[in-house]
Amino acid sequence: MAILNILEFPDSRLRTLAKPVDAVDDGIRQLVDDMFETMYEAPGIGLAATQVNVHKRVVVMDLSEDRSEPRVFINPELEPLTEEMDQYQEGCLSVPGFYENVDRPQRVKVKALGRDGQPYELIAEGLLAVCIQHECDHLNGKLFVDYLSNLKRDRIKKKLEKLHKQNA
Repeated sequence: MAILNILEFPDSRLRTLAKPVDAVDDGIRQLVDDMFETMYEAPGIGLAATQVNVHKRVVVMDLSEDRSEPRVFINPELEPLTEEMDQYQEGCLSVPGFYENVDRPQRVKVKALGRDGQPYELIAEGLLAVCIQHECDHLNGKLFVDYLSNLKRDRIKKKLEKLHKQNA
């Protein structure tokens, strides 16, 4: 397994639309394993392939404290099940150090393929619903900062650009 490089906002590659996975083969399973290792090392609770500059529709997630509930979503499709919104404070491995409130549907239905390539569905609510919506946004080239005002987004962008220059 390998630790992959996580792209950081405002890197334009984060805006790339991910392509569907044609077949869940050894290469995709290796990507999933590398993404889990990268996510745990970061540490985070979710990671989309777009964030590691692989533009395929693959998401990994583990909301447990002890890393005992790894979830894999290949070619995920979301359907909101309610118009009621919840507000959660979101952070992102691609926007390190920033947390902002974002409104999202409370419950969603997810259809995806697992690591084994088998299709499954689940109803997600609470943190799981927020996380899967956040990660699917990445696959569509969208970041949580896109839900913020232009002023907040520009402030975050400037701070991260300054940080990137200092670290270069």
